Amino acid sequence: MFRDRTDAGRKLADLLTERGVETDIVLAVPRGGLPVARPVADALDVPLDVIVAAKVGAPQNPELAIGAVASDGSFWENDDIVERLGVSEEYVEQAREQKAAQARAKLEQYRGTDEPPDIDGKRVVVVDDGLATGATTIAALRQVRKSGAKRVVLAVPVGSPDSVERLRAEADEVVCVETPLQFAAVGQFYDSFEQVSDERAREYLDG
Repeated sequence: MFRDRTDAGRKLADLLTERGVETDIVLAVPRGGLPVARPVADALDVPLDVIVAAKVGAPQNPELAIGAVASDGSFWENDDIVERLGVSEEYVEQAREQKAAQARAKLEQYRGTDEPPDIDGKRVVVVDDGLATGATTIAALRQVRKSGAKRVVLAVPVGSPDSVERLRAEADEVVCVETPLQFAAVGQFYDSFEQVSDERAREYLDG
């Protein structure tokens, strides 16, 4: 479906332009969101910055998201999974604090400060390379809302139909190039879906 993240970003930029989306800033979810967001920011002729969130994993199964937290502590909890696994409130709170600290450290790594960009009163487009569960994206969008954004648009090249639908409640608009019915993982829709290093991802911020 997409050659790589840059190709996906160009197609996403085309769709945003076609939809007439106007924005003051593009915020990428690092690391994979940055190569996608660069062509979007260039096409819309606005600055590119980052919004950082981290997945909160289940006990004994860190890959299973029981929630996600942004660098400012904005939190989304997957109540169904927490209840089904019987995860304690103490574990959730401890993991949340730990992951929020990691998100702040990553934000500082990218911005030189753990302060997020000033988006109060601004129109914001949040970009990632795809939506699987959407956990970290929800936490990121909640931070954007809490930071006083005037309008929030989520833009992704590909997403599972369920996640795209769920995220509509978190943003003013969701723009997605493709929502395939058969969805296993984001990477299956890219010819090249290599891991993006922090060093390489930071280069996209410089244009």
